[in-house]
Amino acid sequence: MGTRWHRLLAEVSKFLAVGGVATLVSVFLFNLLVHGYTPSSQPLLADHAILAYVLANTVGMMISYRGTRSWAFRHRPPVHADGGRSAYLGINVATMSLPVACLWISRHLLGLDDPVSDNLSANVIGLFLGTVARFYLFRRWVFRHPEALRPPILDAVSGRVRGATTKSTSGQAPPPTA
Repeated sequence: MGTRWHRLLAEVSKFLAVGGVATLVSVFLFNLLVHGYTPSSQPLLADHAILAYVLANTVGMMISYRGTRSWAFRHRPPVHADGGRSAYLGINVATMSLPVACLWISRHLLGLDDPVSDNLSANVIGLFLGTVARFYLFRRWVFRHPEALRPPILDAVSGRVRGATTKSTSGQAPPPTA
């Protein structure tokens, strides 16, 4: 397996490990808020599952950012001056709409409000969709590969640009830049 695939596999593994810890915290908090500590207890947000999901996942998001920034993508410098926090937050809020939509459909269209239905819709189906989207978007917009951030270099001997990613649709090499 090539270096590129090895690096991708390592990133995916670390990303999923960090996400797993954040998810465990989020799922625990969500179930505590919506379904209670014991079957006979009165949950704090029993009638507000979507609010509980957003609150629980906000805590998970903070855990996830720290782990992703300091471990999973530590070799990738953040693109933005704030360390990627604003883009990370924006992507998380946008992709949180996927599990929230799954939870809303389960509760309001299908009329399912038991713990298994809530967790299957939001924390399995919705989480899978959100995770795939976040991995791609984080790599693309928050933590870019260092080579993608390097400016192109003009080779004085050959007159060709090195380090630039230029694609030609004609199948010919792009003309040298002066």
